[in-house]
Amino acid sequence: MILDRLPRVWAKVLFLVGGAAILPAAETVPGRWPEERANAWYAATPWPVGANYLPRTAINQLEMWQADTFDPATIDQEFGWAERIGFNTMRVFLHDLLWQGDAEAFLRRVDQFLGIAAKHRIKILFVFFDGVWDPHPYAGKQRPPRPFVHNSGWVQSPGREILRDPARYEALKPYIQGVLRRFKDDQRILGWDLFNEPDNLNSDAYGGLELPNKAELALKLLARTFAWAREVAPSQPLTAGIWLDYEGWKKNPPIYQYMLANSDFITFHNYAPPDDMAREVAELRARFRRPLICTEYMARGARSTFDPILGDLKQARVGALNWGLVDGKSQTIYPWETWKKIHTGEPALWHHDVFRADGSPYRQTEVDYIRRVTGR
Repeated sequence: MILDRLPRVWAKVLFLVGGAAILPAAETVPGRWPEERANAWYAATPWPVGANYLPRTAINQLEMWQADTFDPATIDQEFGWAERIGFNTMRVFLHDLLWQGDAEAFLRRVDQFLGIAAKHRIKILFVFFDGVWDPHPYAGKQRPPRPFVHNSGWVQSPGREILRDPARYEALKPYIQGVLRRFKDDQRILGWDLFNEPDNLNSDAYGGLELPNKAELALKLLARTFAWAREVAPSQPLTAGIWLDYEGWKKNPPIYQYMLANSDFITFHNYAPPDDMAREVAELRARFRRPLICTEYMARGARSTFDPILGDLKQARVGALNWGLVDGKSQTIYPWETWKKIHTGEPALWHHDVFRADGSPYRQTEVDYIRRVTGR
């Protein structure tokens, strides 16, 4: 368990966190929750456990939400499968282009989705922006998946053309504030994740299309997004998560400093083996006195597995949201390497996801373990 491993990494924790702070001061937008409020919120919240969610019928967040492809029947079915193994939280991505199309109809679909989630006792952590995968999103009919390629159709939000021009950022403010104002007091929502992996250069997939100063521009947009959200002051907490594993996050890029200085609760990604996860949890806990939720983990080929990590995180009361629930058009059962290495069939070892498209588990022993940990 994570707490059992702490003595092995404690010397390193003291070295990094003791004398000199590992994170220099970063600007804080007024309105950040005090530690006491954040910890009271988390104490009153059941341990968050679940997945990053996309229905099997959607290739990306646009196809999930657009009117022609919104699929409440599939969402209802898949949330039923999630409920049966004890999942109570889903992290779900939105997109700025959805607001530009028909904002009111989009909000009605979000409300319908939240009703389905509540039926299955699942709370939602919404994500507004995303810096990962295709930097050229477009509204309307989405392209079909590339055979056997991991996340071949996922898109960034906003796209490269907006991100490259800070003069266009203000046009995104109505999207952020419009969604927040509609749902700012909605108890079906766990919180708001403002920007997923904003400085990710997608080097193995779309690296040649990325802006050379993406990190600098993403930080500017992230800062504005926090300010826009704080103006609305939702009753749910805000976060933006550091995304590199243990060795990466401690390098302390400016965007990490900003995320950690402005989040009400601390979120992070870790697709590494159990000991790496343990070290990151130990250092984050030593440095911050705020709730922790791991918003992405579980990549079997990287030895990031439910057993023992899910149990470790529960013992430490760190929220645990793995990537992927059901095998579908996102094709995340295939490893990241499929962007460079050809695959011709289902991998023997699934990278992400828990269920097949018919609801049967990829591994029954894995689902049995999840149920034991969640108490279902």
